[in-house]
Amino acid sequence: MHFSFSDDQDQFRGVIARFCRDKSPTSQVRTLMASDLGFDPEIWQQLCQQVGLVGLHLPEAQGGSGFTAVELGIVMEEMGRHLLCSPFLSTVMASTAVAQAAGADECSTYLSRWAEGKELATLAVCETDMHFEPHNILLKATPVDDEYRLNGHKRYVVDGHSVDVILVVADTGSQLALFEVAHNAAGLTRTGVETMDATRKLAQLDFQDTPAVFIGALSPAQLGEIYNTLLVALANEMIGGAQALLDAAVEYTKLRVQFGRTVGSFQAIKHRLADLLLEVELAKTAAYQAAQALAEQRNTSEMASLAKAAASEAYLQAGIQCIQLHGGIGFTWENDTHLWFKRAKSSEVFFGGPAYHRERMLQQIIESAARSETSVAEEINT
Repeated sequence: MHFSFSDDQDQFRGVIARFCRDKSPTSQVRTLMASDLGFDPEIWQQLCQQVGLVGLHLPEAQGGSGFTAVELGIVMEEMGRHLLCSPFLSTVMASTAVAQAAGADECSTYLSRWAEGKELATLAVCETDMHFEPHNILLKATPVDDEYRLNGHKRYVVDGHSVDVILVVADTGSQLALFEVAHNAAGLTRTGVETMDATRKLAQLDFQDTPAVFIGALSPAQLGEIYNTLLVALANEMIGGAQALLDAAVEYTKLRVQFGRTVGSFQAIKHRLADLLLEVELAKTAAYQAAQALAEQRNTSEMASLAKAAASEAYLQAGIQCIQLHGGIGFTWENDTHLWFKRAKSSEVFFGGPAYHRERMLQQIIESAARSETSVAEEINT
C-alpha cells in the first residue's frame, strides 16, 4: 500500500507542531506534572476554540470535523513529540464512545458541550486489566425507576479525577451499555493514582448505587472499534515521542567531545543511532498504516495491534538508548530525557503490552483467513 501525507495534512501538522512547541516547553511540562490537575485549562480552551480538535476524527453528521484517523494520528504524534499535557486523549476516548453508542443528534449535542473546552469528559472501561474485553467488564448497571444505578469500580481512567463527565461502560445483565455519570454524582468516589508517568493522570473510580444516564447499547464489535481507535491514537503519540528522543540523542552526540572528537563521530555510536533510526521508522510505518486502515475501515484490529506493539517497543528502546548516549547526565532529574522515558514505559503497558497485541494481531489474521476460506468454499458450492 502506497501512503503519503497530502499538502493539507502537512500544513495541518505544522499548525499543531507550532502550537505544541510554543505551549509545551519542558519547563511547562515539569510544572504541570507536579500539579493536581495535570494540564493548563487556558491552553486547553485555546486548543479547542482556535484549532477545533474535539471530534476531529468524527463525521460532520455526528457533530465532528469530518476528518479521519489519519489527522487524529497527526495530532497525537505532535503532542507526543512535545509531551503536551492536555485532556485530549480522554476527550478522544469519550467522543469515540459516544459516536458508537448514541445517535447522530445526541452525539452532536455531546460534542457541542465539549467543543469550547470548558466541560471535560473521559471514558471508563477497564477494571481488572487494560484490555477492552467484554468479559472483563464486571461493573453492573441496574434499572431503578427511570434511571440506572451503577455498582463496581473502574481503574486506569485517564483524567478521571478532574473531568466533569464520565462515560462508563457497564453490564446491564443482558448487554453492555454506555452511561453518563456526573463528576459529583452520589456514591461516586474518585481517587487519583500515583504512576510512573506524572504527565498523564490516572484515577480509580468506585461506584455505589451511583445514578447514571443511559446513552446507548454497545456491542462487542463497537467496543472493539473504540479500542482500535484508541490504539491507533496512542501508537501515533508514541512514535512522536520516540522521534523526539532520537533527535535528542543525535543532537547530544554531535555536541559531546571525547578524545578530541565528537562522540557521534565514533563508529559504534553511529551504528547504535542507525539501528534506532530504523526501529523508529518501522514503527512510524506501522502507526501510519494503522491510521489509514482505520480511516478506510479495513483490517482495523490487526493493524491497530501491530502499530501498538511496534510503537511500544520502539519508544521504550529510544528512551533507553537516549539515556545511555547522554552518558552520566542522562539519568539525572535535571536532564529532560526521563520525561519521555517515563511516558514510554507507561505507554508500553497502557491499553495492553506488545505481547498481548501480537497475539491479538495473529488471532485476527487467523480469523480473517478462516472467513476467506469459508467465502471461497461457499462460492465453489454455489
